[in-house]
Amino acid sequence: MSDAENGPAPSFDLTEDQQELRGWLHTFAADVIRPAAAEWDEKEEFPWPVLEEAAKVGIYSMDFFAAQSFDPTGLGMPITMEELFWGDAGIGLAVVGSTLAAAGVAANGTPEQVGEWVPEMFGTPGDLRTAAFCSSEPDAGSDVGAMRTRATYDEASDEWVLNGTKTWATNGGMADVHVVTAVVDPELRTKGQASFVVPSGTAGLSQGQKFAKHGIRASHTAEVVLDGVRVPGRCLLGGKDKLDARLAKAREGASSRGNASMATFERTRPAVGAQAVGIARAAYEYALDYARTREQFGKPIIENQGIAFQLADMATAVEASRLLVWRAAWMASAGKQFESAEGSMSKLFAGETARKVTDQAMQILGGNGFTREYPVERMARDARIYTIFEGTSEIQRLVIARTISGAPIR
Repeated sequence: MSDAENGPAPSFDLTEDQQELRGWLHTFAADVIRPAAAEWDEKEEFPWPVLEEAAKVGIYSMDFFAAQSFDPTGLGMPITMEELFWGDAGIGLAVVGSTLAAAGVAANGTPEQVGEWVPEMFGTPGDLRTAAFCSSEPDAGSDVGAMRTRATYDEASDEWVLNGTKTWATNGGMADVHVVTAVVDPELRTKGQASFVVPSGTAGLSQGQKFAKHGIRASHTAEVVLDGVRVPGRCLLGGKDKLDARLAKAREGASSRGNASMATFERTRPAVGAQAVGIARAAYEYALDYARTREQFGKPIIENQGIAFQLADMATAVEASRLLVWRAAWMASAGKQFESAEGSMSKLFAGETARKVTDQAMQILGGNGFTREYPVERMARDARIYTIFEGTSEIQRLVIARTISGAPIR
């Protein structure tokens, strides 16, 4: 088959544009994000000034993230994520947090809905907006089939009425646009779910508890309470005709497209893996520089085999993680199916690598690594979430195991 039928051929050579993108983002991360990282981590507040700077140079915008999403090689988004999170994970997540909601609209909505709602998720410099994707619930995190938030259609007014509580929502409650998954037919479990846009100022939506977190503390994470929230019929992503057809197929026992939450997560897993690669790389580079200059017993500690071998393992794990992420991102861009759950593999391996490499970096720094005067302590706290959110490591392993075995593993 021709390359046109298969999509762009994979290559390890970045284009000139991709090299410029990486250099530009790296400079922004080094000059703007890193100097602010400790301050906003300590404050546990959303870093609006940094977001403004990102918007001024064009990083925080719909056009920028759309351009990376439509990179024909698939590498634009992972390059972006790696460099921003190399700067700092908390601030990085504040900058890219709205893209998860945008991905939710892109995965489930019509082109008209994408054009209407995604621009509202970013705003413009001086008038910034944010968005939140709301899927997890207090009693339904990994188990999306246990979701309790309900959406009921009011035919007389052509409105949907949403009731329930979402949790662990990035930008939750403070966002201008919320994308909410809800159950429309409880008997169909995950196949009976749909996604809705809740516009800014909609009555009945409020912020619940804001979480004080172990890491990524510059990113806002909170509960979202939906109490009789009414949204117009046009806020149902994909439209009612498409929903009715999908539900009818599910009731007949025919196979149908996966649920709304999983469609979003499947698109974002390689990007989340790239975030983890950025954190791991930052910790590895810091530990490497430290080992070259820190002297003990009259020589740099990197000359000790015990330290050098750790750094060798760290470097190898970072490179392997990046390759898994790039492969998954390329496959998605080329329209190839994840026949061996390559998206989950990339997120699993990169997340576990970030956790392990940051821990090793702390070990190499010794007592210094345990203090907030050195950034690896923050990196280790930030890395911990990458084995938990957007699908725990255990869920990724379950997805991979089911895919490669074809068995209903539980």
